[in-house]
Formats: sequence, structure tokens, C-alpha cells
Amino acid sequence: MISLLTAAVAPAIALLCFFYLKDDFEQEPIHMVIRCYLFGAILVFPILFIQFALNEEGLVNTLFMEALIQSAMIEEFLKWFIVVVAVYHHVHFNQRYDGIVYASAVALGFASAENVLYLLANGVETAFFRAIFPVSSHAIFGVVMGYYLGKAKFYPHRKVRYLLYSFLYPFLLHSLYNLILLTQNHWLYFLIPFMICLWIVGLRKVKKANETQAAVYYDAAS
Repeated sequence: MISLLTAAVAPAIALLCFFYLKDDFEQEPIHMVIRCYLFGAILVFPILFIQFALNEEGLVNTLFMEALIQSAMIEEFLKWFIVVVAVYHHVHFNQRYDGIVYASAVALGFASAENVLYLLANGVETAFFRAIFPVSSHAIFGVVMGYYLGKAKFYPHRKVRYLLYSFLYPFLLHSLYNLILLTQNHWLYFLIPFMICLWIVGLRKVKKANETQAAVYYDAAS
């Protein structure tokens, strides 16, 4: 059991540490990051209940609806909602990069809990696949979400637009990920290049958030 829990949680913790340490200026309080991670983990249970209810009511009857509504929309909206409610207005959310840290913490908390349940049902031998694809994809969805939440926080004249982007872009990326898995027989041929592109997008957002913050410090000092 310990080895299964370790295999389920370790990839998410490693990715969270990676994005946490990529902050070039002022790293966030550990207790805030842990709190977001735990909120994300708890979030898996209401999401599973909603998904179960949708199935029982027969409201999800096509692969398209399963990919977009049952999984991507519900998961990304509730992760977005948790970040906005829990930390968006918090005093520690005081830099452009902070949204990436907090949103990725929520996303990886959710991915950890989801991974534990999946490995309990399917065995620890699936851990490598889960780490490479679902866990890391949730991490990048969180990075994209957090990047635009950071822009919404510090560009109030475009707040509504960036808040919309912070949900819409992760939702679209998650939907595309799901559609590849559900509609392609040889999905691995599509998913590997998709994941490479996803990581390129995520790392660019990390770099851009740090560069923007650096420009703010430079302007303040000059």
C-alpha cells in the first residue's frame, strides 16, 4: 500500500516542486501551497459525485460530451473556482508568477487523489503511464490557468478577459487531450506530440510570467 501511494503521489509532488522552484523572485509560503494542494485533492470527491450523477441520469451519451462536459468542463471549472475563491484575493498572491504556483498546486492535488484511486483500481504497474500523461497534463493545465489568473490580478482593466482565458484555455486543452484518448485507436501517436506541445506552452508561460515580473521590478527600481 505504501509503495502504491508513493507511486501515485510522487510524480505530482515532483512537478509541484519544479514549478514552485521556477519562481525567480519571491517563493510562496509553503503552508499556502500545501493548502491549495489539499483543496485540489479533496476536490476529486465532489467531481466524482457529479460525474456519477451525470452518468446515472443519462445526460452524457456521446464521446464528445464525455470528453468536453463530464471530464474537462467539470474538472477545470471546479479547479478554477477553488483557486479564485481560496487564493486569488489573498495577500500572498502578490506577483504575476503566483497564480502558476497556486493553480498548479490545486491541479496536482487533484491529480494525486485521482491517481491514488486509479492505481488502487488498476494496479501500480500503470503508475508510469499515469505520471507521463494524466498527472503532467493536469500540471500544465494548472500552469496555463495560473498564468492568466496572474494577468487578471495585475491588469484590472482586462480582468474579465483574463479570468475568462484562465478557465477557457485549460478547458480547451483538457478537451483536446480527452478527445485524443477517446476517439483515436492509435492515440499514443497523437498524444505524445500533443504532450510535447503542451509542455512547450507551459514552460513558455512560466518564462513569460517571470520575465513580466522582472520588468516590474526593473521599472520600480529605475
